[in-house]
Amino acid sequence: MAAIVLVPGFWLGAWAWEDVTRELRAAGHHVYPLTLAGLADRASEATPDVDIYTHIDDIVRVIEENGLRDVVLVGHSGASLPVTGAADRIPERIAQVVYVDAGPLPGGMAVIDFNKPQTQEEWRKQVAEEGEGWRLPVPPFNPETEPDSLAGLTGEHLARIRKLATPQPFATATRPLDRPTAPSGTPSVVIASTFTPEQVRMMADSGNPIFGPMARMDLRHLPTGHWPMFSRATELAALLDEIAR
Repeated sequence: MAAIVLVPGFWLGAWAWEDVTRELRAAGHHVYPLTLAGLADRASEATPDVDIYTHIDDIVRVIEENGLRDVVLVGHSGASLPVTGAADRIPERIAQVVYVDAGPLPGGMAVIDFNKPQTQEEWRKQVAEEGEGWRLPVPPFNPETEPDSLAGLTGEHLARIRKLATPQPFATATRPLDRPTAPSGTPSVVIASTFTPEQVRMMADSGNPIFGPMARMDLRHLPTGHWPMFSRATELAALLDEIAR
């Protein structure tokens, strides 16, 4: 059985992985759902200095302090940079990196850079007006304005997310990851939910530098919205179980 470390995306904590964790532990795996600094039950640790390197340190610390090896390191959405950075730092402990509706970004690119210019502008405005200049407020999670992203979520899911989500330290979105010239080469898997493997390959063939590396990875498809740990938790856990074996 594998050691599986689950890292949540923006605004979430370990609580987001509860259903997936339960399924994976029932399958016999050793599962470590993380809350990153400044979020959820660690919200009191939030400062303007919390960035992706803070979160890389969080991941590495959990793996090293628990003596974990052959780790299946799972990152959802905005956790793509921290899990990539952790795998670069301690490749000898990582068996696979799994990106959930995400993928590794090229060196020098921040999470905010992956978003549309309109979204970038909206984020910066929200941070300035509502986030004291350094926190990204929790979005409304409104299915009327985000039908694709929130597909598959029930009213109960949405109510729970709105209740438990916390503002995101904005430096985690704006600081890029300076990757080594020769990355670790750790085997990687993409579980695509709001896009398909075929779309990844098409974007890669067009010369897109973001999707090129993804197209060479093990691509899996779990069609749903951007939050499969809620909308299709059982199926996501089954995929992670399959990948880990």
